[in-house]
Amino acid sequence: MQKLEIKGGRKISGTIKISGSKNATLPILAATILTDKEILITNVPIVKDVETMVDLLRSMGSDVILNKKKKIIRIINKKRLKTFAPYHLLKTMRAGVLVLGSLLTRYNNAKVSLPGGCAIGSRPIDVHLSALKKMGAKIKIKDGYIIASSKKNLKGSLIRFPKISVGATENLLLASCFAKGKTKLRNCASEPEVKDLVVFLKKLGSNINWVGKRSINIIGVKKLRTTRHKVIFDRIEAGTYIIASALTNSTLKIKNIDPKIMSTEIDVLRKMGVTIIIKSNNLIVKPIKILKNINISTKPYPGFPTDLQAQIMVLMTKANGVSKITENIFENRFMHVSELRRMGAQIEIKGNKAVIFGNRKLNGAELMATDLRASVSLVLAALVATNKTIINRIYHLDRGYEKIEKKLSKCGAKIRRLQ
Repeated sequence: MQKLEIKGGRKISGTIKISGSKNATLPILAATILTDKEILITNVPIVKDVETMVDLLRSMGSDVILNKKKKIIRIINKKRLKTFAPYHLLKTMRAGVLVLGSLLTRYNNAKVSLPGGCAIGSRPIDVHLSALKKMGAKIKIKDGYIIASSKKNLKGSLIRFPKISVGATENLLLASCFAKGKTKLRNCASEPEVKDLVVFLKKLGSNINWVGKRSINIIGVKKLRTTRHKVIFDRIEAGTYIIASALTNSTLKIKNIDPKIMSTEIDVLRKMGVTIIIKSNNLIVKPIKILKNINISTKPYPGFPTDLQAQIMVLMTKANGVSKITENIFENRFMHVSELRRMGAQIEIKGNKAVIFGNRKLNGAELMATDLRASVSLVLAALVATNKTIINRIYHLDRGYEKIEKKLSKCGAKIRRLQ
């Protein structure tokens, strides 16, 4: 099993080019099931989750060409696809369940494994299934699989999600593309990745419109067309490297982003004392004079993202005073805390709240990653720790970060992968 070895205490400097968004690419790939026309997707991140989704599409019969060097995926579905998504491909990737909406609306049936992914909470798909039932689908769970069918096309409905869910919003967007009549989705997730999916579906020929901050109307169409689409940048990767620069008190240029999409994250980091200079589609992070404590709560977009909670917690261990985090999205997303404590961090957990005591010296240790974002928080901690840190189970890291050790090494970090 591969590991990362990191020798801390070094400043980093240079330029990091941000990859395309994993969380935008995955639903877009699921959407390609909807058409038999050629699709070209560019700015694709070469990470394990994307490769797994490509394998899933191939297993169903899609003709998929992945050009890793150019970061382009070409897809064409010349024949009827299989409507089966097996466990061995979905067990490590939550987003695999998004093929359910596409398969059901195009072929009127689907058998999709209950999803896996990071162990950061239950993340139930009840919201997905109850909405699909309202559109006329018959659904049962058997032997770990969702078995869904409809006698005719799904029918347009008014669907008000009981809670904001990115996955449910995306699945119902896909399911509504061929539904008869109008579908009204309310209390939708409005993350940039959801909006990128809507942009892609509209390019395909879907009739989709935002009619409010959290409201979407879809009128079903009969067929879709060919298109080309460039995936948006990965805002979580960008935030991670901004925090890496702040932690190491370094100057770093972050390229290929849209600062407007990250306004909340930038505001929070500036309040902590991080100097961030915006230049068009780039950011420059400068060394910090005083790193201040802060209290934050994770919320659906445009709130502070849960996917950056672990990373900013590491930054808080170096801030003056006591900081607090309230985690409102996932109930088990403090699993990285025990590993940070082993490095010398002082963090107290009470339910969904974490209290982080600042001005702590972190020491290198051998660590175990528990999920994707926890993995990268340990990498950040190792960058400022004394001595050497070994991080095990980095397959989590490879699911969502493209060539992280190469990007950091290029900027002066002492980091290498061990077999």
